[in-house]
Amino acid sequence: MTPGPSLAVVLGSMLRGGRGAGLAAALAHGLAVGFYAVLTVAGLATLLTASPTLFALLQLVAAGYLISLARGALRERAAMTPVTDGSIGNRGLGMAARDGFMIAFLNPKLAVFMLALFAPFITADQGLGAKAILVLTIGGIDALWYCAVVVLMMRSGLLPALARNAVYVQRVYAALLLGLALYVTSRAVGTLASGIRAW
Repeated sequence: MTPGPSLAVVLGSMLRGGRGAGLAAALAHGLAVGFYAVLTVAGLATLLTASPTLFALLQLVAAGYLISLARGALRERAAMTPVTDGSIGNRGLGMAARDGFMIAFLNPKLAVFMLALFAPFITADQGLGAKAILVLTIGGIDALWYCAVVVLMMRSGLLPALARNAVYVQRVYAALLLGLALYVTSRAVGTLASGIRAW
């Protein structure tokens, strides 16, 4: 729920594509979080967190995606037609869903978070039904939160103000994504450098 790249992507999709695009990004984000939950319940996330090198490489891929989103935001701002109603505008639902999914999917910290969250609840003899409840709960809460943000933004009257200042919003959005990309890159490089020194 804390502001970060996921919220920026969902709000950016809503600003460019209206309510439908924002909801598509929110639902796809919840799907990606649910995917990580499935990996965690299946025990695969343990493999990811056990390999710092793999974790760092995934962080570099995530940083690259953040840079790609920032470049797209800066390039798109001149041609952007902000949408303040429920229409699709110049941004398709598929693109919004892709961005929502990828911003969560390329976040390796989700694997660590899921391990910490699920550790007390997962047992060796746990049935498929109990595991499904865990996965649906975390993915559902995530999707519902971002859908609620989209609906509140649409109903609060803040979206027209954002649309009037779309160029500035896009610049702040791009700067946020670039800053996050630099932070993620520096952490990944630090992890890789530590691994090389230890080797």
